[in-house]
Amino acid sequence: MIAPTEPGPVPPAQPDGEAEAQPKPRTEIRTEPRPEPRPEPQPDLNPRDEAETQANGQNDIGAAHDDIPEPYEGKYPIVIEGLRNSFGETLIHEDLSLKVRRGEILGVVGGSGTGKSVLMRSIIGLQRPQEGRIEVFGRDLIGAPAEEEFGVRSQWGVLFQGGALFSTLTVAENVEVPIKEFFPELHSDLRHEIARYKVVLSGLPAEAASKYPSELSGGMKKRAGLARALALDPELLFLDEPTAGLDPIGAAKFDTLTRELADTLGLTVFLITHDLDTLYAICDRVAVLADRQVIAVGTIPELLESEHPWIQEYFNGPRARAAVASATRHNERSTEKLRGGKALDRPGERGA
Repeated sequence: MIAPTEPGPVPPAQPDGEAEAQPKPRTEIRTEPRPEPRPEPQPDLNPRDEAETQANGQNDIGAAHDDIPEPYEGKYPIVIEGLRNSFGETLIHEDLSLKVRRGEILGVVGGSGTGKSVLMRSIIGLQRPQEGRIEVFGRDLIGAPAEEEFGVRSQWGVLFQGGALFSTLTVAENVEVPIKEFFPELHSDLRHEIARYKVVLSGLPAEAASKYPSELSGGMKKRAGLARALALDPELLFLDEPTAGLDPIGAAKFDTLTRELADTLGLTVFLITHDLDTLYAICDRVAVLADRQVIAVGTIPELLESEHPWIQEYFNGPRARAAVASATRHNERSTEKLRGGKALDRPGERGA
């Protein structure tokens, strides 16, 4: 059975003679585009003020490159006093002091476990010493604000043992890492161009820029790491065992490259090594670590006058004598080349 539906409301009756109301025609409404809000007037800025305004819009670390110090003009870019490093109960350094002269290649040597790499890591901020003072470019880095330390770090480059390259990045992309960190506003095309230039500057062929670390030999990885260390045009270059694992020819070429870069770019080089050939070939002075301190700093002839047993054993052993002979032959060949060049410049003075 279907239930009856309830009747709906009855519409009111229309008056007699009045026609049924017709629907009103729809009026078309045209909407005009909303005008863009007028920008608020800005004060006129000179280029310097405009640069400062843009920098203030970045985060503190990203804008820290505006506080990068001017090139250092002092005598000692690295000054270490009273340094103390330990790992648990193992004491590595105690009251260690050292000054590095501007423009020199300083070789750092010492027996295994004397803390050569720990000393370098302390200088660059990867190891926090328990005591002491470390000044780099005249600024005390221990306890320094992050912005100040960030600015100083842009003035040095580091080549770690083995290169320490990012395996998932190409050589060029590895070189671009510090550029992106310190100068994030640079256009990508400019970053790519800088990276390619640094790759060639390190002695690698231009096509190596697109290769991955797994495609490089040991010597090429060292040079790729050097290219990254040079990415920011540093004043200070740290090299940790740069010739370790290289064949004699490759090691000699790397030494020559280091010397040429230091002379051409005005670098100060802090070079950790155990390679006697490197010490004799390119180092201006040598710092010796022993007994938890730097026990001597000087040229090799000056160090040979020391009576410390480790120094005597290190510089007077059979390997040292071979290195001396090699350095002597190299110097003689260089002298002959210079004399030959002078003779060619003055052909009229050549012997009859």
